[in-house]
Amino acid sequence: MPQTSGPYHHGDLRTACLRAARELLEEDGSAGLSLRAVARRAGVSATAPYRHYADRDALVSAVAAEGYRELAEILTAAHPSPTTPDELATVALAYVRFALDRPAMFRVMFAEPCDPDNEERVAATAAITRYVRDLVHGLFPAADADALATAVWALVHGLAFLHLDGKLDSSTPEAVAAQVRGAVHAVLDALPAATRGGA
Repeated sequence: MPQTSGPYHHGDLRTACLRAARELLEEDGSAGLSLRAVARRAGVSATAPYRHYADRDALVSAVAAEGYRELAEILTAAHPSPTTPDELATVALAYVRFALDRPAMFRVMFAEPCDPDNEERVAATAAITRYVRDLVHGLFPAADADALATAVWALVHGLAFLHLDGKLDSSTPEAVAAQVRGAVHAVLDALPAATRGGA
C-alpha cells in the first residue's frame, strides 16, 4: 500500500476519516457515508480507514459519538442545572435546535444502526442519559427519576423529529420555541405537586 504524507500519517488517520465522514454526511446525508467514500474524501487508500473502523457501523458509531458529545455540550451551555420547568424548556429547545441545525448528524445519532458494543458511543450516550436523569431529579426529587427522565427525553426527542420531518412548524425560530416551550410546560405543569421539591 502506498504511504501517505501530511495530516493523515502518524496517528492522524482517524481524525482525517472522521472529518471526511462528517463532510460527506452534511453534503449527502447518511446514504453517502461509506468507508470507501471516506477514504476518497480523506485522500487515502481504500483500505486505510479499516485500520480504525472494522465496518460502516463502526464508522457511524464514531461519528454518532462525536454528535452525542456536541449535544451534551450544547445542552449544558443552554442551562447546566435547570431548577424550574422554564429552564428545562430552554434545554429542550436547545435539543430541538440541535436537530434542526444538524439534521444529518441527528439522524445518524438516532436513526442509523450503530455498533452497540462501541465503547465510545456507549459512553457518550450514557453521559446524555445521566444528564437528563439528573436534571429531572433536580426538578422533581419525589418522582421516579428514571421513568420521568425517559418520559421527558421521549417528549423532547419526539418534538425534535416532528419538527425535523415537517410535522410541526419550523418556519421561524419563534414558532419552534413556542411549540417546544408550550409542550414541555403542558406536561410538567400537569405533574402532581407532590413530585416537586419542597412539597
